[in-house]
Amino acid sequence: MENLQFIDPLLHGIKPIENNTANLSVKQLAIAGFGSILVGAVLKKTGHNKAAAIVGSLALPLLSAAVYKKVAK
Repeated sequence: MENLQFIDPLLHGIKPIENNTANLSVKQLAIAGFGSILVGAVLKKTGHNKAAAIVGSLALPLLSAAVYKKVAK
């Protein structure tokens, strides 16, 4: 039978990603979210539509993380 250890990443020392938003405050997350909206708008005005879509799409997760962190306290 095959060696199926590749299925479980913990067997190979790969650890799950830790929660990195724990180090950021609500204010920092909110500023990052609104900054993402602003930078996306500027990129769109300058004609960089794909970059604007990528940067602008970061706004909702950042703002929702800020709201969740504020409500969870």
